[in-house]
Amino acid sequence: MTEHTVTTTEHPKAEHASPVPAVAAGTQPCGRGRLRVYLGAAPGVGKTYAMLDEGRRRLDRGVDVVIGLVETHGRVHTAELVDALEVVPRRQVQHRGADFTEMDIDSVLARAPQVALVDELAHTNIPGSRNTKRWQDVEELLAAGIDVVTTVNIQHLESLNDVVQAITGVRQQETVPDQVVRRAEQIELVDMSPEALRRRLAHGNVYQAEKVDAALSNYFRVGNLTALRELALLWTADRVEDALETYRHEHGIHDTWPTRERIVVAVTGGPESETLIRRAARIAQRTSGSEVLALHVLRGDGLTGASPQALTGHRGLVESLGGTWHVVLGEDVADAVLAFARGVNASQIVLGATRRTRLAAVLSPGIAPRVVNGSGDIDVLIVTHERAGHGRRAPARRSALTRRRVISGWVLAILGPVLLAMSVLSTNAADALSVVLMLFLALTVAVALVGGLIPALVAAVTGGLLSNYLFAPPVHTWTIAEPHNALAIVVLVAVAVAVSAVVDLAARRTVEAARNRAEAGALTTIAGTVLRGGDDAIPAMLEQLRESLQLNAVTLLVRENNTWLDRVHAYPIAADESNPTAPGHTVNVTDDVRLNLHGPAPTSQGYRLAVVVGQHAQAALERDRLRTEAGAAREERERGAMRTALLAAVSHDLRTPLASIKAGVTALQTSGEHIPVPDQRQLLADIDHEADRLQLLIDNLLDMSRLDIGAVTPRREPVTMDELIPRAVDAVPHGAVILAVPETLPLVHADAGLLERALANIVENAVRYSPQGAPPTIRAEHLGSELVIRVVDRGPGVPDDRKAQMFAAFQRLGDTPQGHGVGLGLAVARGFVTANGGTLEAQDTPGGGLTMVITLPLTEADL
Repeated sequence: MTEHTVTTTEHPKAEHASPVPAVAAGTQPCGRGRLRVYLGAAPGVGKTYAMLDEGRRRLDRGVDVVIGLVETHGRVHTAELVDALEVVPRRQVQHRGADFTEMDIDSVLARAPQVALVDELAHTNIPGSRNTKRWQDVEELLAAGIDVVTTVNIQHLESLNDVVQAITGVRQQETVPDQVVRRAEQIELVDMSPEALRRRLAHGNVYQAEKVDAALSNYFRVGNLTALRELALLWTADRVEDALETYRHEHGIHDTWPTRERIVVAVTGGPESETLIRRAARIAQRTSGSEVLALHVLRGDGLTGASPQALTGHRGLVESLGGTWHVVLGEDVADAVLAFARGVNASQIVLGATRRTRLAAVLSPGIAPRVVNGSGDIDVLIVTHERAGHGRRAPARRSALTRRRVISGWVLAILGPVLLAMSVLSTNAADALSVVLMLFLALTVAVALVGGLIPALVAAVTGGLLSNYLFAPPVHTWTIAEPHNALAIVVLVAVAVAVSAVVDLAARRTVEAARNRAEAGALTTIAGTVLRGGDDAIPAMLEQLRESLQLNAVTLLVRENNTWLDRVHAYPIAADESNPTAPGHTVNVTDDVRLNLHGPAPTSQGYRLAVVVGQHAQAALERDRLRTEAGAAREERERGAMRTALLAAVSHDLRTPLASIKAGVTALQTSGEHIPVPDQRQLLADIDHEADRLQLLIDNLLDMSRLDIGAVTPRREPVTMDELIPRAVDAVPHGAVILAVPETLPLVHADAGLLERALANIVENAVRYSPQGAPPTIRAEHLGSELVIRVVDRGPGVPDDRKAQMFAAFQRLGDTPQGHGVGLGLAVARGFVTANGGTLEAQDTPGGGLTMVITLPLTEADL
């Protein structure tokens, strides 16, 4: 069963957090628990307090409520609410020698309460727990029929992770899939103004006093909080909209509920469409949250009444103004517009004033009056424009027949009536007029089928005149004695003209429909090419256009700096390759993009298809340009992050050995004669050690710079591993590493210097994190066509989700400033191994620890 409720949240201890309606969402299966989510606009707004307060209220109503897990974070008012509720003891978990606590799922399931309160839905459980994420624990409780009340902040929703990072500069490591929250039966937004939240922080209600200043000046800036608040309101508004649509559907409500301004603008593809779209956009700008939905109705017979390029332009205009484009199929345009408007719960419909003349409007008033009459409580705005009342421009008449058929039709129209009249005269029939009228009608239909409307009209008039002159008494005169004969001839001509028009229209519509089907098939293929993307998308589109129009070649030209440059070609004929910009049939797509069609002149249908292909090609070019710019921007961000990290490294890691060296030299200079000789030797040893450490840091920085700009070029020579590996461990104390390197290993073609540096960095890292009495081991072995070197340690290891991150520049295990170095050792090592054609990966050591695996390929000469 699905509840649809509207509730508000009041937090007396949370600076009067703004009451926001809860969202009733999806339907829960029978026997499954129900989920209620308190969604926080930012940390500290009081969502945990709201959850506990909800638990207290339910407990007072006699509901069996327990706390599965709540994080109070030392907040006094939150802790007071916890004291009044039963708390299921947590489970103790050990990880890397430290003790942690997590929710005890088995204990909660065994306790089987009616409601469980579980805080921080996006939390990542400690490794070794049954589930990786807390939301998976909650799913187990729900599956067992236990109702769950939980909390999550807006920044932890997976779909908003990138947006939140762009706003705050902080990427959230703990996220929850949006669909988990959407499935909740109720979602209640816990909101607070940025100023009120900052006051809460200043009063010490959120963080401890020593963290308040840093929080206020970083994450909790007014701009950040305002943006997070807007994200939360918009995300919740979408869920409210879903709940409203679900309610209307379940209760069979078809009337519009104008909870939000939705403006449907009917677009015909005519010259007035741009005016209507802009007017609808201006109306939408008057009210925050309004939507513009442009609607084009396609006829069910497959015949388009508007130019596809015009519709494409109108769609681009709609999307540029923030609206959405919709196409529906309908026999009756007015009914289709009304049905769509009611389906999207529209509040307004924007139509253009009819282009019909006054006489035409009297005969057929058009779509607007019918929409107004059937709109009910939907407002309808009729917008005038410069073409209103001027009539519709007659489309250019295009022959649907081949030249041969047209000539045959004219021959039949001229000679057919004469030959038919002579044949009837030769029979000496007594009542020849009725027979000849039927024969002339049949001939007219045949002419219409063969040659079209105009020859059929000529045949009809000719047949009528011959019937009058040769067969209507008195014969051989233009006079008709009997009125019924005159009526018969007039009816013949009228029926012949009407039938000819119908036959000609049917023939032209048949050919037009066939052409539209062919064009639709070509466009479908082209659209598929665009969707597949890739570097060959544009050439494939041009080749499809060339095949469809049977051209010799197609060239895409782009104007750059007022010069037309050929960008992409489709050439089946080598002769055209020598001059891609040679004169052809030019199709202007936009001011800066055009197509050159080499071959037969395209028909109007072919020209239209070329324009559409050109627009797709331009979109693909723009996509590639944006992709390139995005890549450049990403690289620039990475370089910026590296520069920031480098500054941090210089400010800490490089200054530390410099300070030690400076202190030792100063002591020797100022008090050297008073310092005992053993202490002098120790100072000199410390200076030498810190100088070596400083040299290593600088070498890594320089190596990382070389790798970043691609300036590392290996000089590959035959290398013996049993000589290279011992040299790589010279920098570590004797006995700190165990070597297991057989002398029978094959030679490896590699740069010995780069490989030695890479191995030295890996060994230094392994020694640093190895426990006392358990030195790392270096093993090398020959496996097939590869040489594998393993550096095995028994240290704390690295979680799977951090293994890829540990190879990034300026990353240290745990990212703690107490670590030695600037976090470049493994990044440099992977870069040098990759430069030698090998790979460097991290694996878990059986029994605990980390194993770094270097794989180097062997050539046939090495084997």
